[in-house]
Amino acid sequence: MKKILLIIITICLYYTGISQEIEKPNTKILLKELAENGCKCIDSIQVYNKSKIQVSKEINKCINEQTVTYQLGSKLMKIDSAKASAEIKDGKKQVNISINTNEKSEEYKKYYYEMEAFLMENCIFLNEKIKNNEEQSNKSFSKNQKAIDLYSQGIDESKKENFKKAIEYFEKALKIDPEFAFAWDNLGVSYRELNNYDKALESYEKSLEIDPKGITPLQNIAVVYQYKKEYQKAIETYKKLAEIDINNPEIYYGIGQIYSLYLNDYEKGLDNMCKAYNMYIKQKSPYRTDAEKVINLIYSEMKKLGKEDTFNEILKSNNITQS
Repeated sequence: MKKILLIIITICLYYTGISQEIEKPNTKILLKELAENGCKCIDSIQVYNKSKIQVSKEINKCINEQTVTYQLGSKLMKIDSAKASAEIKDGKKQVNISINTNEKSEEYKKYYYEMEAFLMENCIFLNEKIKNNEEQSNKSFSKNQKAIDLYSQGIDESKKENFKKAIEYFEKALKIDPEFAFAWDNLGVSYRELNNYDKALESYEKSLEIDPKGITPLQNIAVVYQYKKEYQKAIETYKKLAEIDINNPEIYYGIGQIYSLYLNDYEKGLDNMCKAYNMYIKQKSPYRTDAEKVINLIYSEMKKLGKEDTFNEILKSNNITQS
């Protein structure tokens, strides 16, 4: 059953018989203002000891809270006093506006995705919450307070992009607790940011020695291989990750990106990217927008090659309807 809220808006217009459009602000301004509220909500989310799916659901809630208002505001802006279906009573105009609150409906998704895409581009907290959320195991974190303090200082320096300083803190933390897996992971990230890919790989491998089923180091190893242009090694690493976490959309996104953007195998790239897209949708992850962008890039390339039919077949096999 569709969830549609019917709102009757009474607009005070002193009817003169002259057609005039109601003065209205720009929808882009409305989107920006509501997205700022959504961004503040996302900033308040605590990610410690939560799974990525849990964090994604909380982000989804923040976006939903603004979507209905955005839908209402957008529809109000389209009201024209001469064209809108309305009834004049005592010099006032009553306008019926239907607001679709069914999250599965195409109409609702349209407004939700506009809000989500804007936040992905403009809300730094959104990306921070997703990127900083790491799956934890028994050895992910240290039990030594001094090591934790040094690690926290390293994280602070990383946020300020002082990666050399961050490396100093992470290495000091690891001297105290060599089995502090998150410290190894973030040490690797810092080396990667400084383009020292070999040292980054060493750090991630150390993390894997501590926790052979570590999802974060495996994902990072695959990324480093991409930077090193060792694409087959990157694909093999993603496949290893699939053995541990088959429902991780980053696997299919990463493989899809390699095939489509670097190896020019658009069909394999598209199939994997579609799988990632569907998983992001299911998990209510904002990274859906990234997968959508790559799918659009693949479409452009396949169109040039006269493979639009193949493109549509792959989308259909993945139960995706081209909009």
